[in-house]
Amino acid sequence: MKDEPVGTDETRPAEAAGPADDAAGPGGAADERDDRWLQALDLLLTEQRFRIGQYTAAHAVPACPTEPSEAERRRRAGAAPAAPVTVPEPPVWQLLDALPLAAMVVLPALDETGAIADFCYVGHNVAARRYAESHFPPGALPPHTGAVPLFDRFPNLADTPVPRMLAEAHRTRRPQGPESAEWSLSGPDGRAVRLSSEVRVAPFGDLLLVTWERGEQAGVRMAEAAQHLARVCWAEWNLGDGTVEATGLDRVLGLEPSDPLPDLLELGRMLAPDSRRALYQAVHDALLREREIVDLELRMTSPHERILRFIAEPVRPRLGPVWTMRAVCRDVTSDVRSRTLAEQAMQEARAQRERADAVADVAERLRDAIVPRFPAELGRHGVEAAAVYRPEGRAARVGGDWYKTRVLPSGQVLIALGDARGHGLDAITLMAKLRYALAGLAFTGEAVERLTGWLNLVACDDGEESTATAIVARYHPDRALLRWTCAGHPLPILIRDREARLLDPPPSGPGMPLGVWTEEAYTAAETLLHPGDVVLLYSDGLIERRGSDLDRDSSRLVRAVHDSARDGIPPGGEALDAYIRRLVDRLTGPHMQDDATILAFRLVGRDVVGG
Repeated sequence: MKDEPVGTDETRPAEAAGPADDAAGPGGAADERDDRWLQALDLLLTEQRFRIGQYTAAHAVPACPTEPSEAERRRRAGAAPAAPVTVPEPPVWQLLDALPLAAMVVLPALDETGAIADFCYVGHNVAARRYAESHFPPGALPPHTGAVPLFDRFPNLADTPVPRMLAEAHRTRRPQGPESAEWSLSGPDGRAVRLSSEVRVAPFGDLLLVTWERGEQAGVRMAEAAQHLARVCWAEWNLGDGTVEATGLDRVLGLEPSDPLPDLLELGRMLAPDSRRALYQAVHDALLREREIVDLELRMTSPHERILRFIAEPVRPRLGPVWTMRAVCRDVTSDVRSRTLAEQAMQEARAQRERADAVADVAERLRDAIVPRFPAELGRHGVEAAAVYRPEGRAARVGGDWYKTRVLPSGQVLIALGDARGHGLDAITLMAKLRYALAGLAFTGEAVERLTGWLNLVACDDGEESTATAIVARYHPDRALLRWTCAGHPLPILIRDREARLLDPPPSGPGMPLGVWTEEAYTAAETLLHPGDVVLLYSDGLIERRGSDLDRDSSRLVRAVHDSARDGIPPGGEALDAYIRRLVDRLTGPHMQDDATILAFRLVGRDVVGG
């Protein structure tokens, strides 16, 4: 069944009349159909206003007569006059203590000319004392013994609107406020408390009454700030009188502050043609089909091009028609664009996969790319390396583990190992981007902190789900120094004199994984190496076990490394390779839940005799 607006044939869009209308040809006919969806929405809202009017008339409460009846007039005429009522005058402080608001009494101190010279704090009520006990630091105020200068007792109040409000209330004899006042009060221990209230000042004879409370404005400002950060707003469209109540709707729609808020029909005029139909159908289903929630994306063309997430619910009185459409709207333009780019990347990845001869062949090629050969010149720079990659138990589910070693033009050695999130083509794609990006960026000669930051930007640009962990290191042969960063990755292990331990993290701690936050700043740790030292980089698949925790897994790995190196590691690349293969066999099994990679590099020296 086609989606058609309700109403007569004259008000239906041309699409609703069937294929015969296509004979009108392109151009003006399409514009006319777009306008008819707006006409249909207008008709739908008009009919709803009529239903609301009928409901209101049927449920109206008859007004009471304003004129008394003849019998009531005769009864009132014969009644005895009422005795005068005597109202007792309570003491002033009892009256103030009865107020539920915190209040203090201030006396303006005048000079010879009648101008205000100062304000004196006279006293406070019970609510103010309770406020002070719950909000002020202990011992922040001396006991109240009488009138004192207000700003001697509360110095930081002088930088708030309170002095001006006091002066205006005294001059005009009119209440002032409410206004927001934020100030601080320090205790004897130096701890300062920030206070925020809505303050009112009112004349009280020759005195001034200052009251304050935790107002709604602070909460409103916090809600508006949260809405601004999330690019979200709420709105209520009253279908009875066409009024709109909202917070942040003008900002989400891109309107000027002086522009009126649009009703549902005006909102439809701001939409692209395909979204006008969607808005009509959503309102139609909410009003006539009793749909509880409508959730759709609307493409705006005016005043700016953007995409709006529109989640609305109908609000109605019991057994009555829908009176209000209440909605939460969010600007999802950047989200949709990122999603579109991600979908395009996925389509390209699927196309590449379809061009492969077979899944097994693709997996084998990818594994070969993951386990690159070590450059021959490593040995000439005092380093020998070995690596083992172990895929997870299920064939063809290649993960995102990667590593890279390269001798740079400066003679320094790049050493890195990472783990891209997930499995399959997505993980491989991100792994390849990071690995090849690092290989190129390392030739800039920048420090490892900067290289890691650039890799983080590459991962952030790849999409919300594109995260990875990594250790990025550079070995300086002239100083036997290893400088390295950690982006959410397990810490390296150092084997020295047949003892194993985790290296200490960088000074500011391990950084966040790549792709989480564009502003993350990474710092480097520095480790001086001795001849014969072996450093192990590894992925979490080597140690993580279901139901365990990272500290326990890391301790188990350190013990295994220590036990395996107890008899020493003979010199030579083949011996180093054999050592880490035995280590991987000990730590993994046939039913691995993740792929595992370990990279070992050893500092070679003339005095090395083994292990």
